[in-house]
Amino acid sequence: MSKYINPFTDFGFKRIFGEEFNKDLLIDFLNELLREEEGTITNITYMTPEQLGITAFERRAVFDIYCENERGEKFIVEMQKAKQKYFKDRSVYYSSFPIQQQALKGEEWNFELKAIYTIGILDFIFEEDKADVDKMLYKIKLTDIETQRVFYDKLTYVYLEMPKFSKTETELETRFDQWLYVLKNLPHLEQYPARLRDRVFKKLFEVAEIAAFTPVERVAYEESVKVYRDLKNVMDTAVEESLVKGIAIGEKRGIAKGKFEGKIEIARAMEAKGIDADTIRGITGLDTW
Repeated sequence: MSKYINPFTDFGFKRIFGEEFNKDLLIDFLNELLREEEGTITNITYMTPEQLGITAFERRAVFDIYCENERGEKFIVEMQKAKQKYFKDRSVYYSSFPIQQQALKGEEWNFELKAIYTIGILDFIFEEDKADVDKMLYKIKLTDIETQRVFYDKLTYVYLEMPKFSKTETELETRFDQWLYVLKNLPHLEQYPARLRDRVFKKLFEVAEIAAFTPVERVAYEESVKVYRDLKNVMDTAVEESLVKGIAIGEKRGIAKGKFEGKIEIARAMEAKGIDADTIRGITGLDTW
């Protein structure tokens, strides 16, 4: 097992960002991510992550982390381990809960809302963003299409496509770079880097060190790692099964046409498993199927 936890596991993510004792880590991260929009956050209060619908028949939502700052602005922070077909839809749906909760009941209300931020730290790349290899941070607000001016600035969606971040320790230029480097590389590090030796990162590495866990915490983390690895294995298995099926078809027909049709079978099987189009093209060499 690694020396430090994997922040893309449920246990690891909440250990770093979701505990009251460690909320200074989340504050520091949010300040680096949102300083342009927010200024400086000085304090946050954790709120219950389970949100119920208005009626008993409506769907609920369970956030990874849900908190508000000293100005009453809300933050939903999600760590997404695997590609989800409707993740953007889910983000919008999740943001509807803190909107509804701000409605005052039993008195006149002028509809003034506090800002809401929905943040997704992603262990995958959106299909439509794959070609844009140098852009990994996306900030979205309601914007006029023609003028490109922000129409409404109190509803913000932020997505970090972590697989695109490739800077080495010596290439880190900003504190935000440092945060991204830690989140992506933490389980592969044997000691915390010299360039990150300030109070916040020193604390992060202390709380992330597996050797310091209690037996109960260690069991919980190992279970969380198992879930993470199982999810990865499901994706890998889907690719393997699709390849085997396609190769078998091609070999059975034993002709060029059969091989081509076998590749089409591979592509279609992979697509049915939810594998993205670019990955399918890279494996099969096909443009369409």
